[in-house]
Amino acid sequence: MRRLDIFDTTLRDGEQSPGVALNMEEKLQIARQLEKLGVDVIEAGFPITSPGDFQAVALIAEKVKNSTIAALARAEEKDIDRAWEAIRIAESPRIHTFIATSPIHMQYKLRKTPDHVLELAVRGVELARSKVSDVEFSAEDASRSHIDFLAQIFSRVIKAGATVINIPDTVGYAMPGEFADFIKAVMAKTTGIEKVKVSVHCHNDLGLAVANSLAAVNVGIHQIECAMNGLGERAGNAALEEVAMALSTRKEWYGVETGINTKEITRTSNLVSRLTGMRIQANKAVVGKNAFAHESGIHQDGVLKERSTYEIMSPEAIGLDINTIVLGKHSGRHAVKQSLDDLNIEMDEQRFQKLFEDFKVLAEKKKVITEADLYALAEIKAAELVKLDYWQILSGNTLKPTATIGLVHTNGYDDNEELVKAAYGDGSVAAAYKAIDKIIGVDGVLENYALQAIDSGEDSQGEVTVTVAFGEHKAAGRGVSTDVIEASIKAYVQAVNRALTKGWITIKKR
Repeated sequence: MRRLDIFDTTLRDGEQSPGVALNMEEKLQIARQLEKLGVDVIEAGFPITSPGDFQAVALIAEKVKNSTIAALARAEEKDIDRAWEAIRIAESPRIHTFIATSPIHMQYKLRKTPDHVLELAVRGVELARSKVSDVEFSAEDASRSHIDFLAQIFSRVIKAGATVINIPDTVGYAMPGEFADFIKAVMAKTTGIEKVKVSVHCHNDLGLAVANSLAAVNVGIHQIECAMNGLGERAGNAALEEVAMALSTRKEWYGVETGINTKEITRTSNLVSRLTGMRIQANKAVVGKNAFAHESGIHQDGVLKERSTYEIMSPEAIGLDINTIVLGKHSGRHAVKQSLDDLNIEMDEQRFQKLFEDFKVLAEKKKVITEADLYALAEIKAAELVKLDYWQILSGNTLKPTATIGLVHTNGYDDNEELVKAAYGDGSVAAAYKAIDKIIGVDGVLENYALQAIDSGEDSQGEVTVTVAFGEHKAAGRGVSTDVIEASIKAYVQAVNRALTKGWITIKKR
């Protein structure tokens, strides 16, 4: 059976989703879980874009050993040099270089002739190949490019040393049958195509990213590029979990196998959702909370008699049979540490001691501590330029809700200066958010607010996720607490910290 590689771009294209801003520790935690999932290639980032992205790619290249680590670079010398610096210590490094090839991109974005684009592509691949043995070349907006020009540029970059050729549907324009025929035609006209792996990278603007990716499988491609939970620019990328389960469930149709350990899908999906703040819709295929839920009486009757009547895959296949981690107030350090290791959560002794203390406090409030609780306790914070010190709410049915918020500024004009403001609002949470805005000196616009229990039971912690617009930029935040108001405040403060870290806003002392 033919082997198909899975290339994951959650940490590069996925992080380009509006509101997502992962720090280095968060990226490493996701990368380790992707490695455990069995991903062949992890696109760790775009090193030229920022020092933080460079450092994260370098850290992943150092720590992750069982997946190829790819770094993205335009077909430019400075990009390729920077990518190589970031991944040079990886056991299996790949430079992924690209340039646009469609008439609309060449004319309006690049303002270059096809001959110049061809020259830059070849030069970029040659430079990348002088540094690594594994070079992927992508023709951006390939699905709107001319077949003959694509075949020409692919033939030339293969000769220059490319080992993987990627044919992206960058704007999600293609239709499945059309895309399959397009790839087949390009491959037929490309000299040396038998020497390289052929890849596809499909976007979901028309909801066809997974369909287009799968349509390409039966014309002989060797790699699918996708992202966990379908994250990515605009409407996102092909969802890794959907691609993996389609290939697994319909193996007899596609005739390929992958290295994906499908039992790690649920854990990976939940981790990515938590750290990015991008909630999974309930009816999302494979990983949505309703994916294996049955409400119709007819469906319930059928499933109770024989699961396969309404389930084409089992919950166990995606890891829902993993025993819930159950810890309590009598649990010791070793049990907690082992549970963290099972979740790929690493931390030094000082940080573990703080977590263990928080664990004991929470265990006094709850009967059991679950896997979800552990994730919450170990939550990796965005760089904390401001920290929540205290909060106080005055509210009632005859009072105007008032919030007093105390933040500590940990970097800037006065280290550890306490900043306190009070504000009115239509409700307790709104008042708290207005007080935070007054402290920072900005007017954040709350675009999304979601509250849910992170596990079952009356003593469950509340999880709040928010998306806040600061001018033209959006930042996501997440907060967890047994008190929903505190969880709400923590989520907003995390969004503020992400915006501060990115330089989208600055603290304006009043």
